[in-house]
Amino acid sequence: MEAELFYAGVQAAEWVRPLMGRPFGVLVCENIVLRGHCEGAGHRELMAWPHWALKHLYAPVGVMFGKFAQGAVETGRRGRSIPPPPFSFLPVRAGVRPLDPKFLETTPDLAAALSVAVDDGRDVFEDVPCEWKAVRAWASSLPKPRRR
Repeated sequence: MEAELFYAGVQAAEWVRPLMGRPFGVLVCENIVLRGHCEGAGHRELMAWPHWALKHLYAPVGVMFGKFAQGAVETGRRGRSIPPPPFSFLPVRAGVRPLDPKFLETTPDLAAALSVAVDDGRDVFEDVPCEWKAVRAWASSLPKPRRR
C-alpha cells in the first residue's frame, strides 16, 4: 500500500507542478484521500514513509505535501483546536515560500529548500531511483526531524 500511495503522490505532484506557474497557481491543490480498512492510526503509519519521501523530493521545486490522519486532534499555531478530519488524506499543493517553511521547523534543511524553491522543470528522480523500495531506502537516509 505504501508504494501505491507514493505513486499517487508523484502523480498528484506532477499534475500540480505545471499549474503552479499560472495565474492563481498558488491556489492549486490536489488531495489524495485514503479509504479502506486501516483507518486512523493505520493510515498514519501508511502515510509516514510516502509523505517523508515525497516532501523531500518535491520541496526543492516548490510543491508542498501535508499529512492528515482521520480523527486526529491537533492544535493550530495560534493555539486553536483544529477540527479532526473525517478521513485521512495527503494534500499536494503549491508551496507558499514566505509561510510554509514555518510548518517545517523540525526539518530545517527541508524548510530552507522550500524557502528558495523554484520549479525549473527538473526531474526530481534524476538522482533517486523511482522504484519504491529504493526510494524508501533513500528516504530513510535523510536527516530525521528535530524534537520540539
